[in-house]
Amino acid sequence: MTANQQGFVVVTTTHESEEQARSLAAAVVRERLAACAQVYPVRSVYWWEGEVQDAEEWRIDLKTRAELADRLAGFVAERHSYRTPEVIAVPVVSGSPGYLAWVAEETAG
Repeated sequence: MTANQQGFVVVTTTHESEEQARSLAAAVVRERLAACAQVYPVRSVYWWEGEVQDAEEWRIDLKTRAELADRLAGFVAERHSYRTPEVIAVPVVSGSPGYLAWVAEETAG
């Protein structure tokens, strides 16, 4: 199975604290909207409310099937503390067949 045959994405969001990021990641995986979530610290520089912001955040990368991206985005938006949370889906153009089969299986529920 290739990524193009099945359609996979990595959905990214950020949170202001590790605890919130880990909690959201676990909820998404528990709901089978993603097979895997990676949580790690990042430094974000962005324009918000008329000025440049510089903040420590926690990034969450969620591996899932493309057909779940909209449901996953809605799930994240409903549970997020940010007024305008980042939710971006990037297509997976290639991947190891075994891993992609696992992602498909774990999100089929």
